[in-house]
Amino acid sequence: MLRSPHDAEDVTQEVLLQIYRSLPDCRLDGLKTWITRIAVNRSIDFKRSRGRRPEELADSDAMSEKMQEENSVMPAAELVAIEKADRQQVRERVEEMPDNYREIVTAFYMEDKSYEQIAAETGLERKSVESRLYRARSWMKRHWRKEDFE
Repeated sequence: MLRSPHDAEDVTQEVLLQIYRSLPDCRLDGLKTWITRIAVNRSIDFKRSRGRRPEELADSDAMSEKMQEENSVMPAAELVAIEKADRQQVRERVEEMPDNYREIVTAFYMEDKSYEQIAAETGLERKSVESRLYRARSWMKRHWRKEDFE
């Protein structure tokens, strides 16, 4: 269906993960049909996403050109002031986060530290750092709105 062994391997891996996650809810009636349906749907989704990518790249190129044109009109001092205000607003919002998330988010995004560096500094395992960062992102999605940052 995908006509590429590499793509088929990627989709197969996704299918196996989906099957594993959904297995507790599965009825064993029609197991083969159920697994086949998951594989077909994942393949279709993969092909659709591949079809959209060239369009997305063209859109992002056009958008970056537009941004450059807009930025060339605006004076440099004004751009610096806007960026500084944006960073300050993000810092204030990060301060509102629970302590265990704030520490990880600050280290990863603001101090550009790797998972290993954060783990060494906090005494956590690397996987724990990854989990906390994932939970912090989820917390941000639930508690922050896009409009708050515009």
